[in-house]
Amino acid sequence: MMPFLMPLLRTLAGLALAVALWAAIVVVFDTPHYILPGPERVAAAFVKNAGFLLQHAGITAYETVLGFGLGALAGAALSVMLWLFPVAARLAMPPILVTQALPVFAIAPILVLWLGYGLASKIVVVILVIFFTVTSTFFDGLQRLDPGLGDLARLYRVSRLRELWLFRLPSGLPAFASGLRVAAVFAPMGAIIGEWAGAKGGLAFIMLQSSNRMQADLMFAALILLAAMVLIMRFVVNRLTQYLVPWQAVT
Repeated sequence: MMPFLMPLLRTLAGLALAVALWAAIVVVFDTPHYILPGPERVAAAFVKNAGFLLQHAGITAYETVLGFGLGALAGAALSVMLWLFPVAARLAMPPILVTQALPVFAIAPILVLWLGYGLASKIVVVILVIFFTVTSTFFDGLQRLDPGLGDLARLYRVSRLRELWLFRLPSGLPAFASGLRVAAVFAPMGAIIGEWAGAKGGLAFIMLQSSNRMQADLMFAALILLAAMVLIMRFVVNRLTQYLVPWQAVT
């Protein structure tokens, strides 16, 4: 059996169970369709508005992928700089921690005010959401080195830059991969938060419009597309990180 087939089957089985539970709740509690529509109504809304939904899902996906890539690169670069210059790490870590203490929902409207309703504000929100995860995990991985390798580097008086290249980076890559996998789950949420604060398109735009018009079936269709995007992002990043750290098993 192909290595990715079993996780895919487990995911599909879990989704089927969730849909069955959803349908049972609708039937048992006889919920109004404008509060909790059944799976069949949501499926019908998706078929009816497939082009509209997929067009806006493409906008959110583009924001997510671009923000994820830039955030991962920025986090990795900062982690390396913090390790190379310990004094800078002591100065930079407090401001980095402060950015994580600020609620993104509060920052997003300000970013929209500064950067407008276009792509830039959404990408910055995605970067803010995933940046600390990537930076902290990779920086921690760079600091954790086998004591024997550290002694070897000191014995041969290896420069800090060569120590980074020969020992620290290979040792820290598994932590970096773990940070990317976590960030892959939160990146679509960042795009949605940015769109919620103000956008001309995207899945959050559909959710806001359909909520105002009491179109719960359309809103749930957009939510399902968002959930699918999260699963796809996680799956793709899992596969890519296997090439980055092929010696580390991924489930």
